[in-house]
Amino acid sequence: MTSAPRNYDIAELRRLDVAHHLPAQQDYKLIEDMGGSRIVTHADGCYIHDGDGNRILDGMAGLWCVTIGYGRDELADVAAEQMRELPFYNTFFKTVTPPAVMLATKISSLTNDRLPHVFFNASGSEANDTVFRMVRHYWKTKGEPERTVFISRHNAYHGSTVAGVSLGGMKSMHEQGNLPIPGIEHVRQPYWFNEGRDMDPDAFGIACAEAIEDKILEIGADKVAAFIGEPIQGAGGVIIPPKTYWPEVERICRKYGILLVCDEVICGFGRTGNWWGHETVGVKPDMIAMAKGLSSGYLPISAVAVSKEIVDVLKTGGDFVHGFTYSGHPVAAAVALRNIEIIQREQLVERTRDDTGPYLAKALAGLADHPMVGEVRSAGLIGAVEIVADKATGARFGGAEGTAGPTVRDACIANGLMVRGIRDTIVMCPPLIITHQQIDDMIAIIRRSLDECSAELRAGEAPPHDDTTDRAIS
Repeated sequence: MTSAPRNYDIAELRRLDVAHHLPAQQDYKLIEDMGGSRIVTHADGCYIHDGDGNRILDGMAGLWCVTIGYGRDELADVAAEQMRELPFYNTFFKTVTPPAVMLATKISSLTNDRLPHVFFNASGSEANDTVFRMVRHYWKTKGEPERTVFISRHNAYHGSTVAGVSLGGMKSMHEQGNLPIPGIEHVRQPYWFNEGRDMDPDAFGIACAEAIEDKILEIGADKVAAFIGEPIQGAGGVIIPPKTYWPEVERICRKYGILLVCDEVICGFGRTGNWWGHETVGVKPDMIAMAKGLSSGYLPISAVAVSKEIVDVLKTGGDFVHGFTYSGHPVAAAVALRNIEIIQREQLVERTRDDTGPYLAKALAGLADHPMVGEVRSAGLIGAVEIVADKATGARFGGAEGTAGPTVRDACIANGLMVRGIRDTIVMCPPLIITHQQIDDMIAIIRRSLDECSAELRAGEAPPHDDTTDRAIS
């Protein structure tokens, strides 16, 4: 049960926000001009509440992460219990805590013990940094030190650290910090609606996979360490690849002896209707990075699950000189373990696969007749609505992407639904506890917001919006 919010002075908090707080991935001048950020004070179930008294249906599960919903006393209780017993200890000194061992064992079991070894971090960005270093160390230890190059995709998102941004393929992020770092190559993304509408989807999927093989041959297979990709690109715009894409990617990786890494930071823990997104797309990676749904966002924690073959090689290489102060943090691990128990007990993965996921797909299909909707798509409880000026051609408002998405997003939030506008795509990722009625409410608000914005967009009078967050956030 969520506690009653404290009696905050919201105006003073906004003033202090501008004076002292630097928010994530924002235009600081814009926040100042707004008079401070929206102050979110409390939450319950699938709803967040702000200091102005607005109750907003959280169509984004926080930031793709609050899988079991807000206000779970069970997680607060297990955190308090662990804090009293052992609030912290590290894993550097040939030591480990019980929650970290138990959570690693549980994660291994969720992969059917195919990826039996687990390295803990505190964020998805750190998980992908771990992947980057571990893969390179693996190849060096194996006697192939020239295998250093990672292949990723344009418009991919793998975090905000230097390595994470470099692995990702977002140009707006690369422009800050002279990135990417050397040794990372990017290829086309399997975004059929935007880049392949002149092709059959299955043929397009194969063509996008072949771009990986072309890059391997260009670089030299003996130089390529791994391919990394999100089963479904989340921050890229909920890009669900054609069904032919991932099996062909795996075939190519096996052909050239390249490691296959799946970034499960968003797709893991039931989001797509299976425990893992790679199960949904039908591949068996050598490593997976995970975060977000691991603890439902209640505490910061992430992990990398690794195959036995990789770890057997690492065991011959001495110290793996890598780790973080909070790797395997006992309180975060205890909360994550209980979070997984709740997901299993309430059968949220099965519910997403068999009930709410199909219900969302049907509800989204009802938007397809809207004159501003070019495509709807979903997998489990992650979905997207493409906004277009012309349904036949897919032309965008203003002749380029980036006007309609933020405009409709702002209308959705004003109407009581938190979604994101990524370029001209409205994306959603609600808690797995969402009900049919709440899904209906979500779709109704999107339709209403499209209607409200139609005249403004068609008149070309939409005011400029800052969409830095929606271009780059995780």
